[in-house]
Amino acid sequence: MYRVNNQQKYENNGIFVNAAGGTGKSFILNMLLDTVRSEGKIALAVASSGIAATVLNGGRTAHNMFKIPLMEYNEIRGCSVKKNSELAKLLEMTSIIVWDEIVMANKNTLTALDITLRDILGNERFMGGKVFVCAGDFRQILPVIRGGGKCDELEHCIKSSYMWRDITKLELTENVRLRKGDEKNITFARKLLELGSQKHGPLELEEGFGIQVKTREELVEKVYGDLEENFLHFLFLTTSNHITHK
Repeated sequence: MYRVNNQQKYENNGIFVNAAGGTGKSFILNMLLDTVRSEGKIALAVASSGIAATVLNGGRTAHNMFKIPLMEYNEIRGCSVKKNSELAKLLEMTSIIVWDEIVMANKNTLTALDITLRDILGNERFMGGKVFVCAGDFRQILPVIRGGGKCDELEHCIKSSYMWRDITKLELTENVRLRKGDEKNITFARKLLELGSQKHGPLELEEGFGIQVKTREELVEKVYGDLEENFLHFLFLTTSNHITHK
């Protein structure tokens, strides 16, 4: 919030919040958005996926909000935002940009936004000097590169971007899921965290951990359920339990 109110004091107003599932990332981001808006300032909330965008107050996908063009994985272009357009004026008045699930975004999409903001605002600082808060968890999905492998994913994630070095890194460490609920849910949450933290040897899963399936069709049914009937209902998409909509 100090950066929001004193943007000119920092050469780089980029902040990355590293947060594993259950550490309150969505709560923190929404509290930040609501606080900025309560002061009469403009806060833009975006995410790398449509599902993640529904969790943020006033959230939209980054591609939709900033008119980021569809690019090949190694292509770099600016956003389709014209100077003196309504969107350009909105970006000029914006005090903070919050981008969730940044880990799955190709670093070139951030470059596109960086180029565009510098051009529109006439400011050569990172993101045109705007406060830019991004968040994610490197245990989860990295950028999907068509026909690429692990090296390609690493090469095009945010950690490989020129901007990563100068972004301030913060971390949420207290996992709420480990403090409440029954023992089965706590064990499940702990194992999920270990998936990205194990340094030596394979990760052992207890019998009965998660939902076991025997066929590909059963896997699709367990994960997606009645998706064909409910894909237009965001509550169905954003909750763990399948909800039947009339």
